[in-house]
Amino acid sequence: MELFIQVDENGQTVNHPIMGDNFREAFPDIDTNNLPSNFARFERVPAPIPTPYEKNRRTSYQKRSDGVWADTYACDPMTSEEIVALQNQVKATFAANNGPASWVFNETTCMFDPPVPYPNDGKSYRWDEPTTNWVEITAPIEGVN
Repeated sequence: MELFIQVDENGQTVNHPIMGDNFREAFPDIDTNNLPSNFARFERVPAPIPTPYEKNRRTSYQKRSDGVWADTYACDPMTSEEIVALQNQVKATFAANNGPASWVFNETTCMFDPPVPYPNDGKSYRWDEPTTNWVEITAPIEGVN
């Protein structure tokens, strides 16, 4: 995807990136291979996956050494009190929804994990608490009740 962004006289970006086709339509006299100083190429960077204990995700634009502008991301870490509150909320929701008793809270992911990992064989499974194991979900056979 070809993108461009406007840059002011102080080297700060103006607004948001513009798609290449829209840029050419809005500025037909600008040669995109020889941009004036108030425009630059822009590269969209995929956002990283935040940890469960990050908040206030922000996106900004930063000029790289090659002159291309790109997305940059930042998050604030939660305070110890916020982490405990989130963990307590997740635990309360799990209990309110009658989560399986054998599952254990994982502080790193802030989720409950089964004692046996979900099979990675492309099939569908459901959790069976009495056997504390995954049971394959099989499609019913037509005409059999």
